[in-house]
Amino acid sequence: MLNITEGCSRRSETERKRYFEIARGSVIELDSCFDIVIDCNYIKKEELVKIENLIKTTFILLSGMLKKG
Repeated sequence: MLNITEGCSRRSETERKRYFEIARGSVIELDSCFDIVIDCNYIKKEELVKIENLIKTTFILLSGMLKKG
């Protein structure tokens, strides 16, 4: 959320999109963290269905923000 907020304050479209790219990268990192949590048997995959859906939705929304001009 902080990268999105900072990006929205930038005047240049290129700079703004860069912050959205960073935010999208953070979403992917978070998804990888959950993979590790599952692999280490800290939690079952089935328990993360809601979070997985939120991660996918967030990724799609950020991708849309990057496509906008």
